[in-house]
Amino acid sequence: MDLPFDGAISAFFENDVPEEIREAIKRGDKDDILNPDYPHRERLGKKAYKKDLEALQIELVKMQAWVRDTGARVVIVFEGRDAAGKGGTIKRFREHLNPRVARVVALPSPTDSEASQWYFQRYIDHLPSGGEIVFFDRSWYNRGVVEKVFGFCTDEERERFFRQVRPFEDAFVNDGIHLVKFWLTVGRAEQLERMLARERDPLKQWKLSRIDVEGLRKWDEYSVAIRETLHRSHSTAAPWTIIRSDDKRRARLNAIRSVLHGLDYQRKNVKAIGRIDSEICNGPESWDG
Repeated sequence: MDLPFDGAISAFFENDVPEEIREAIKRGDKDDILNPDYPHRERLGKKAYKKDLEALQIELVKMQAWVRDTGARVVIVFEGRDAAGKGGTIKRFREHLNPRVARVVALPSPTDSEASQWYFQRYIDHLPSGGEIVFFDRSWYNRGVVEKVFGFCTDEERERFFRQVRPFEDAFVNDGIHLVKFWLTVGRAEQLERMLARERDPLKQWKLSRIDVEGLRKWDEYSVAIRETLHRSHSTAAPWTIIRSDDKRRARLNAIRSVLHGLDYQRKNVKAIGRIDSEICNGPESWDG
């Protein structure tokens, strides 16, 4: 089978990854958590996951009805390392929601025209109207992290971004938009194992890009850029919630719980939502790099 990018991910695993990461992947069983710092030793069982997910998705449908009926506007931003589980988490949020109410925004690289605009301009057109929920699968935070790591912006452009991002978010929060910002973080061994699985699976190879492949060598550069971005863009009006996503099931459940607990929708069943696991879902101080 032909592998994308001439098998560059497999070659990185065999030849270039730190030895402790390679050994963790080789030793790991299917249900093992590869990150030794993760607070749970095994992944959440499928039966418990499906039971909790169904209860939460019922609450999401209630929340959707409240958004539609009241004209509320909700923005949920998903950022994180490659293969951290952003798309899968968004899918579980939207699985039983009306796509006319709950839509995903995943913008490609800017066109030449967009690149000449104010940096935030192309995102404004995608903010929700009354009665809408918008999920950003990556967002304006590309400038803080990916563009910095790969040199796609100048230091001056990035500094301008940091000066403007809090006022930008404050403006639409003050206008009544509910903003939730998630950063999904994943251990290095877990990330690489997921990337290897994508490389081998013909149904998932489309998820890989040259940036993903080259980014595997830039773990430390990403860590520095992420830490600075979280520090400089966390605010009372628009705080970051960090989701430790080495276990995708726990990550999805706790992301949904976090949103539901934060919105005062009608017929809310707090017991059905359940408790947020603060060991994997917390503020920027919980980000471990």
